[in-house]
Amino acid sequence: MSIAKSDLIKELANSYPNFLRKDLTRLIDIILYEMTNSLKRSERVELRDIFTIEPRIQKSGFRRNPKNGKTFFAKEKRKIFFKMSKKWSKIINEK
Repeated sequence: MSIAKSDLIKELANSYPNFLRKDLTRLIDIILYEMTNSLKRSERVELRDIFTIEPRIQKSGFRRNPKNGKTFFAKEKRKIFFKMSKKWSKIINEK
């Protein structure tokens, strides 16, 4: 499931009519900016009782292409590890 930023802002504006839409937009921009920068600095991002995002390094080495069976050398790269909280996972799986 993915959600567009504009849809998120629309939902927040409907839920909290006292806030201006431009303030909600700025708030979402700041949150995403800070999350992006902390991941670039190899720091863990945690929203309590929702999810955690953590950058991990995938070591370099030989890999095999499952489609044609050929091996190739893959360079070291950074991957994003996402883990949802048990509480949210339970809520999502009930629906």
